[in-house]
Amino acid sequence: MAKVVCVLYDDPIDGYPQSYARDDLPEIKTYPGGQTLPTPKAVDFQAGTLLGSVSGELGLRSYLESLGHTLVVTSDKDGPDSVFEKELHDAEIVISQPFWPAYLTAERIARAPNLKLALTAGIGSDHVDLQAAIERGITVAEVTYCNSISVSEHVVMMILGLVRNYIPSYQWVVKGGWNIADCVTRSYDVEGMHVGTVAAGRIGLAVLRRLKPFDVHLHYFDRHRLSEEVEKELNLTWHATVEDMVKVCDVVTINCPLHPETENLFDEKMLSKMKRGAYLVNTARGKICDRDAIVRALESGQLAGYAGDVWFPQPAPRDHPWRTMPHHGMTPHISGTSLSAQTRYAAGTREILECWFEKRPIRDDYLIVDGGKLAGVGARSYSAGNATGGSEEAARFKIA
Repeated sequence: MAKVVCVLYDDPIDGYPQSYARDDLPEIKTYPGGQTLPTPKAVDFQAGTLLGSVSGELGLRSYLESLGHTLVVTSDKDGPDSVFEKELHDAEIVISQPFWPAYLTAERIARAPNLKLALTAGIGSDHVDLQAAIERGITVAEVTYCNSISVSEHVVMMILGLVRNYIPSYQWVVKGGWNIADCVTRSYDVEGMHVGTVAAGRIGLAVLRRLKPFDVHLHYFDRHRLSEEVEKELNLTWHATVEDMVKVCDVVTINCPLHPETENLFDEKMLSKMKRGAYLVNTARGKICDRDAIVRALESGQLAGYAGDVWFPQPAPRDHPWRTMPHHGMTPHISGTSLSAQTRYAAGTREILECWFEKRPIRDDYLIVDGGKLAGVGARSYSAGNATGGSEEAARFKIA
């Protein structure tokens, strides 16, 4: 029987919810483009409940234990004395989330001789050293598309929040003020701006579709160019390089995977090519941006604002400069873990586990690494390599 180690984020500080703001979720059967939602044989949870925290357990315990498997659920994931580190040595399956990643470095993989499946409850498997997984023959899978629309909604919210100076204006209300001039000195209209996305996959294309009604000029860079039909439908301008695109954009949103080619893509040099006073939104991965270069660009005015919900490492240390830099709209990594998204990625996790234990093929859409090579969606989205370097810094969050 298998040992499954599941790393999830902590419960709310006032305890696991006894009730919720809404009683149900809208019914969605397919994603844009026709891919079906997860189709497990059964689930053991109520849709719309908190599944991504420790007490939620992704709704997996009764299913796994009914088959005789052992499930260990923890939020303690960083450092040599963490529960994750202690339980890893005989784990066959590790389940983690991008929002609270259990970094599977090459060193950790070497200390886990029984590990056969690294499963991401969500989208994005860069917290796994993919090269080490390839060399060890470990299968890496994620629940592709489960929260792509969730993230695209978050991107649009952050663009509007930055450009309209929403957060500082809200704070004046909380402080009891009525400081209209202070609120509007950094407030503009999005209408007529040039907005570009780095990558136009599921999330990037969904962002473009949601922005079209705002009467903006839409741009994109992607190594896989969209069809002529889609370009005409959305009146898109394609750019052959990121550098060409950022020169003309008032707003840039990053929606590409993290791999060796995109790590630190937005460094001092790239930021200098952007229009002065542009806005940058990053809900992809924190390591795609040079941490300190972002701070300097905000301080100098090269960037008018930066927002995102992705950091490196995660959780971000308490002294991470993005917490205190000017004109930011940062949140913890929440864009893809709304209660709606959790219902889908918990069901997708269950579907993948059912396939694994029943020795049925995992959907091609869910595979990142299989059979010692990049596979499925991973072959189209990732490059073999390692993006986990430096992840040990996450341990500073609980020490500080």
